[in-house]
Amino acid sequence: MSCPYQCSHEVEQMCCVTKGAAHGPAPVPEEGKWVQVKEVKDICGLTHGVGWCAPQQGACKLTLNVKDGVIQESLIETIGCSGMTHSAAMAAEVLPGKTVLEALNTDLVCDAINTAMRELFLQIAYGRTQSAFSEGGLPIGAGLEDLGKGLRSQVGTMYSTAQKGVRYLDMAEGYVKRLALDKNGEVIGYEFIRLGQFLDQIKKGTDPKEALEKNTATYGRFKAEDGAVKYIDPRHE
Repeated sequence: MSCPYQCSHEVEQMCCVTKGAAHGPAPVPEEGKWVQVKEVKDICGLTHGVGWCAPQQGACKLTLNVKDGVIQESLIETIGCSGMTHSAAMAAEVLPGKTVLEALNTDLVCDAINTAMRELFLQIAYGRTQSAFSEGGLPIGAGLEDLGKGLRSQVGTMYSTAQKGVRYLDMAEGYVKRLALDKNGEVIGYEFIRLGQFLDQIKKGTDPKEALEKNTATYGRFKAEDGAVKYIDPRHE
């Protein structure tokens, strides 16, 4: 049988030996099925991954929902680098509608987002997805479930020094307004604002003061009767 590709002289002189084994790719779990992935269109799944830029100044969490090899939904969350937010805006327009192979070979503007895409491709190709054992997979829109109320990323931001101790700035619950300290000066609770819900209510016409009151809550032993003797603003005290 003639070969359509250019071969070296040594290979041309060889006789043909029939290939006996027909060992295909190992099946991987995809949306409640076991699939032998032979083409890009065989790939399905929703998965998450994290990427970082070369100087490790910032990071990106990327969520993709892939159906029949094509990205149908993307969620891009970035932290640590102001320029990455604009990169994420461009990448979010680029990703949906591309196959996972196209996306892997597309410049997604930022190193961190490119790295996250690489990590996700490995997970998807090997069947290590969140929806691997979910029959039919997850619907388009499932990526939004990663976000808190008001569709804001859940961010934790803490700062501390050996000289002055710790400051809680943002928790999953929201923006930290005040810290409660006990008689030893240790943090025992905090007051926070549910920022996403607060802004949503203002957009709907609620008075800002009323919206702030409705969306301010506490966690831990925040009250004086629970041992709090001092309250500080973590951003200014």
